[in-house]
Amino acid sequence: MPNTEATKPIYTEKYKKYVLYVLTGVYIFNFIDRQILVILQESIKADLNLSDTQLGLLTGLAFALFYVTLGIPIARLADNTNRKKIIAVSLAIWSAMTVISGRAMNFTQLLLARVGVGIGEAGASPAAHSMISDYFPANRRATALAVYSMGIYIGILLGYLFGGWLDEFFGWRTALMVLGVPGILYSVFFYFTVKEPPRGYSENLSTKDAANYSLFQVFGLLMNRKAFLCLALGAGIHCFSVYGVGNWLPSFLARLHGMERGEIGTWLAIGSGGGGALGVWLGGYLTDKYGQENRRMYLIIPTVAILVSIPLLAIMLSTANKYVVVGGNIVVKTLWSFYLAPCIAMAHGMVGLRMRAMASAVFYLFLNLIGLGLGPLFIGMASDYLTPEYGQEGLRWALTMGIGMSIIAAFLFWRASVYLEQDLDAAPK
Repeated sequence: MPNTEATKPIYTEKYKKYVLYVLTGVYIFNFIDRQILVILQESIKADLNLSDTQLGLLTGLAFALFYVTLGIPIARLADNTNRKKIIAVSLAIWSAMTVISGRAMNFTQLLLARVGVGIGEAGASPAAHSMISDYFPANRRATALAVYSMGIYIGILLGYLFGGWLDEFFGWRTALMVLGVPGILYSVFFYFTVKEPPRGYSENLSTKDAANYSLFQVFGLLMNRKAFLCLALGAGIHCFSVYGVGNWLPSFLARLHGMERGEIGTWLAIGSGGGGALGVWLGGYLTDKYGQENRRMYLIIPTVAILVSIPLLAIMLSTANKYVVVGGNIVVKTLWSFYLAPCIAMAHGMVGLRMRAMASAVFYLFLNLIGLGLGPLFIGMASDYLTPEYGQEGLRWALTMGIGMSIIAAFLFWRASVYLEQDLDAAPK
């Protein structure tokens, strides 16, 4: 139903893009603080005398468990209250906890600080996704979400680049503190320059006519959408490879290829950061372009990208040439990033106006619990198990788990495409 509210604001295209870029800045800080431990983990391991299993907990499950657990109720709050305030407070909290991480003196203290980072970051993306969907209509939404999601890879780029060199010259504690402080300042800037859009603004709909569902009703609706279940499970399994391989690649380059921390940070900034940013933008742009005539293309394009990446990953993990590894990583990370923006756009297309943040939170529950939570942990455990027999090669064999998981993920994205159109057509208002 058309939005007839007299107070409805008018946002220019210039301002919409401004908000999108500022939200992308929030996401950049999100991933600087989330992934910074990855580039620092070899120094942290030596300083605090940690095992690979403990590193897997710190870079994966400790963060992901609290992130996904609190993400659901905070997303529900975002569907019914001011999203801008939630994002600003969340950014300040996780940035402060990153600074505190630099003061940790043992595994337990660092674990608790990482839990704090996860608690803070739980409030950002679902609320940001909901705001973006209100600023940009359905036929531009995947592209807008792709721009926002580029923040992941720009954050990884900056975290790896600055984290690697700060660690090499000043130590891992200084790196955490230096990279945590700017986010606190940015939270104030964000709060005072971004406006909260009316819900349904991009579709010219009013929330007066939108049903208000309970948390359990929203969750139940999503669980009854076959396309959502397949794409969410596929994203989780895909991210088992993304985070599992990505979080252990710095250690792989250090242990098996003898690269120094600054060099690793620079190459991974280019590959994981630059390649990932290109891939997530291409995923949004191409699916918006070809998905208008055939909506299944929103999930078929990511399926093809993952399948193409599989032989490249096998070469990357088996070669003895470090430049093949870092070069292959650029292409693999580009292809691996196609999935994110179209998956979120399709999840929002399956639900009503007051359900979008919740849809993102449930999607991220699968993605982060399976991918971020289990991927780095399982590979760390496998490395600890295999190292006594295979030495440093144990990590190489542990990383090959990512190949099998990518095959399963591609199948699930394809299955999601089969059910997609019927689930989009059944979406409530």
